[in-house]
Parts: sequence; structure tokens; C-alpha cells
Amino acid sequence: MIIQAIEVKRISVPLKKPFKTALRTVHSLESVLVKITCDNGMVGWGEASATVVITGDSIESIESAIMNTMRPQLIGLNLLAYERVFQTLHQSMVGNTSAKAAVDIALYDLISQRAGMPLYQFLGGYRDQLETDYTVSVNSPKEMGEDAAAYLKQGFHVLKIKVGKDNIEDDILRIREIRKTVGNQVKIRLDANQGWNVKEAVQSIRKMEDMGLGIELIEQPVKAHDLEGLKRVTDSVDTPIMADESVFSPAQALQVLQNRAADMINIKLMKAGGIYKAQLINQLAEEYGIPCMVGSMIESRLAVSAAAHFAASKKNITRFDFDAPLMLLHDGIDGGVTYEGRLMRMPGESGLGIRSISLWEGEN
Repeated sequence: MIIQAIEVKRISVPLKKPFKTALRTVHSLESVLVKITCDNGMVGWGEASATVVITGDSIESIESAIMNTMRPQLIGLNLLAYERVFQTLHQSMVGNTSAKAAVDIALYDLISQRAGMPLYQFLGGYRDQLETDYTVSVNSPKEMGEDAAAYLKQGFHVLKIKVGKDNIEDDILRIREIRKTVGNQVKIRLDANQGWNVKEAVQSIRKMEDMGLGIELIEQPVKAHDLEGLKRVTDSVDTPIMADESVFSPAQALQVLQNRAADMINIKLMKAGGIYKAQLINQLAEEYGIPCMVGSMIESRLAVSAAAHFAASKKNITRFDFDAPLMLLHDGIDGGVTYEGRLMRMPGESGLGIRSISLWEGEN
């Protein structure tokens, strides 16, 4: 099972509505698809989303990393010795985690196809369906309340609220409006995307606790590098705190875990460099008794299917943030995970379960 060819293609798909966080406003999915072909004719698919403000990876850098650095080192390797292949991939260059993730996903697609198993079963097979949240972008309190009500009507029981863009009092108004609109029948989790400082975070979270807003968890309240600040927030409030941008690698996860700087970790394949390293992060967290969430960037159903396969395979992954494909104007992916409202079901076919990708043929 020799790697014979590696190809890439840029895709761009408009969103139904702009996606707004404390770090950026996104109007379309911009990513790179990867196709790996083996000498036996088998094909594996991968995807890397360009998220410059988080991973530092652009469309141009992803393409260059894959075709000019990773591809020459991987062509000719035998996937039946896949430990060697993944070691080669991750040692090929420093950083470039999104590019590595795209190749990693395609490799796992091939390996699990060769095994004749859906990827989630190949990785552990803990569950075969997931419940995703739906993200409410940062806007005025009124608009966010209306969006939350619309997602509730669509059947979503968990809402992820983006905050941290303006002053913290505005964030509290936003959350209060959403809770007033949806009542107590949905879980609300917040994602500040590093938008608060330590004092703001502690004061505002305590205030939200006193107001009885019922926040399930708060994701990355402070800057990614500020582990001391993250720990201060975690130690100072009752609401569980989740590390996101603070954890790209297993080594960074270990720092968070050893310092008890957060109560949970959000694993994303685009940060971790794919499933190979993501598994190590989850295993470390599980040993420390820390549950994980798996989320995604703005990605198509291809990359989200890979993340969902990984998430479904592990007991310690207890929360799922896979709404990105539902935000796109059109899909372009045949196969992979399927959505039934908030529920996601794993495919029965081997590998990722991808049958065809019209986006590869030019239908952007």
C-alpha cells in the first residue's frame, strides 16, 4: 500500500450568515482539499481550513507545506507501516498544523479503508452518534437572542455563544438576552476566544454565576500563552473553564494538566496536526481525569467527518462542536457523517465514508 500521489485543491464556499468571533469575521469557508492515492488504487481524502488568526496557516502556506515539504517525504512510503509514515509527517517541518492535519486525515481514511472499518471503529468505536451544539455569533443582544431562538426551533439543545469582542458588560447583556429568549431548556456554553483579561474574566463569570445564567462552561477566557492567568480564572470561579487556543500539542496539554490550569480541553484537528497527535492529547487528559471536547474551525463536512470519527471513538470526549457544515450555503460532499438536526450519525462504510466530492471537480 505505497503512497503514489498527493494532490491539493483550493475551495471556497459562502456561509449562510457571517460567522463572528472576538478574533475574526468569516464570510466563506476557505480551505485546501487533499487527495492521496496509493498504488492499489485506493484514495484518501483530507482537508485543511485556513485560520490565520488561530493556527497561523494560510491557504498559500498550507499548499506549499503539503506539496513542497511533506509530499516529497511521503511519496513511496508504505502505509502498512503507518507509525513510520506519521512520524515522517510530523517530523517533516515545525508547525503548519493545519497542513499536517489534512494529510493526516487522508492517511487515516486510507488506513481504515484498508482495514475494512469505519474510521471511528478503527480508532476505538465508543459510540456511533453524537449531539452537536450550534454557535451563536457575536452581534447585538437582540440579534443574538433571535439567532438563539431560531436554533432552538431547529432542535438544538446546546448553544455555544461567542463573546469577548467588546466590553464585558455587553457580553453579559448578550448572554442575559439569550437566556431570557430560550429559557432554561437549553445548555449555554461561552467562548471568549481569548477576548478577556484575567480580572475581567473572574469578575464577569462571578457576576453571571450570581445572576443564575446557568453557564455550562467557558472556553478560553484569556490569552492563549497566559497559562498562569488561565489557572487564576479556573481557581477563582465555580463555572468549568476549558482551554482551547492554549493547547495545540501534547506538550502544551501536559502543561495545562500538570498546572490544573483548566477543567477541560478543546481538541481540534487543525491545531493538533490531525488525529495522530489528537489521540495523545486526549489520552493525557484522560489520565489526569480531565474530559475533552472536540471542535472544528470553519470546515466542510469532509474535515468535520474526520473530527467526528475521532470524537465518536473515545469515551473521554464528552462534548462535540461540529456545526460548521450546517453554516455553508452548499455542501459538495457525498458521504461522511450525516446530520439529523442536532444528531450526527457515523457512516457504515469503511474509512471516512466519503463517496465523492463535487468540490474537487470544481463546483465551489
